Amino acid sequence: MNVQAMLTKKGRSIQTIQPWSTIAAAVHQLAGPPRIGALVVTGPKGEIAGLITERDIIRELDRRGGHLLDRQVADVMQRHVPVCSPQDSIEHIMLQMTRLRCRHLPVVERGQITGLVSIGDAVKHRIDELRLETGVLRDLYLASR
Repeated sequence: MNVQAMLTKKGRSIQTIQPWSTIAAAVHQLAGPPRIGALVVTGPKGEIAGLITERDIIRELDRRGGHLLDRQVADVMQRHVPVCSPQDSIEHIMLQMTRLRCRHLPVVERGQITGLVSIGDAVKHRIDELRLETGVLRDLYLASR
């Protein structure tokens, strides 16, 4: 299975925020509904400017204190965001997420953001694949007896 198939099942909804928005606005958006773990930070032309996650905010709250909520998203966001393509395999993105120690990858096709996948999405779809494979192997074994 590839990212395209995963997005077809999961949906392509992307929650975004602008770099000049406040951290308080990001927290409100992350808290939902829907409850999510990351927001894609977009620039004026809809391009990826960064990514901000719950973890980014918590770490900065610990470092800077409650005044962080009045700061801009640009002060906390990750600026160098790894991306994937719809043709990438689930195994590939899982390896990429593990190697880069990131939990979210924007999906980019022809320079446009077309989705966002999380490690949880990848694990869920990989488990579904394994269940299907196990069922097929079990049926083949039972048919051969």
